[in-house]
Amino acid sequence: MATSLQIREIEELAEMVRQFPLIQHLNPTMEPARYEELLRQMVPQQYRMVGVFDGDTCLGLSGYWMGTKLYSGKYLEVDNFVVDEQSRSKGIGKLLLDWLTAEASKHRCETMMLDAYVVNHAAHKFYLREGFVIKGFHFLKRLG
Repeated sequence: MATSLQIREIEELAEMVRQFPLIQHLNPTMEPARYEELLRQMVPQQYRMVGVFDGDTCLGLSGYWMGTKLYSGKYLEVDNFVVDEQSRSKGIGKLLLDWLTAEASKHRCETMMLDAYVVNHAAHKFYLREGFVIKGFHFLKRLG
């Protein structure tokens, strides 16, 4: 892993919007306008984003939220965790997840959680290796 890598929060909406090419790896059919529209709804609900940068280039990023649920207590939820395809298997995902884990600890979270697409087997292996367990199923019902 290169020593020039920096990890930092992406705080401005405009900078979050510029990360669309990475987000598109997870959501290939999403349009840029839809991404920005959703961010505008999510940010006021305490959605945050962190990225791993080599200079000005974001190589990996993750959104995250914090909340509390009966089954988990206070949690940090990892959301839209993605590393650029050419940068995978170089420790960037681990660096990002370690930062998120430290952030969860800093805020006295009891747990971390995330959703991973069923077909994303490489992500499943990564999360299991990092100590996550498969707790249940996430159900989705489209409305309208």
